[in-house]
Amino acid sequence: MSQSIIPSHWKIKRSTHFFTKDKVPKALLTHHNTAEGVFGQICVMQGTVTFYGFANEAATEPEKTIVIKAGQFAVSPPQYWHRVELSDDAQFNINFWTEGDTGNKSMFNSSTIHSKPIAKLFDKPIE
Repeated sequence: MSQSIIPSHWKIKRSTHFFTKDKVPKALLTHHNTAEGVFGQICVMQGTVTFYGFANEAATEPEKTIVIKAGQFAVSPPQYWHRVELSDDAQFNINFWTEGDTGNKSMFNSSTIHSKPIAKLFDKPIE
């Protein structure tokens, strides 16, 4: 994944509410990707969110790791496999950018291979 830049004529299609470690959807902690034609922008308000990017759905070793601190954001390009890990005090939201009207199309896809977090990416064992 190279540095992603959202085209200037694209618009935010949908924004999530703020997520915390206790209220983050489990899908975000496992392999997933943004849908075709959708950029995901992770905006961190507090704490840190670590973004792990993978070459493909089956990959278990990240090809890219980005630590996003409070006041920063990172962009995931369309159809790029990734997952996130949160600090205890993390608070963030996600903006989904599209070029045109996508109707009610899903903004992301969950992995059919990785339905649980990959243990070796965590500092603590998974319960």
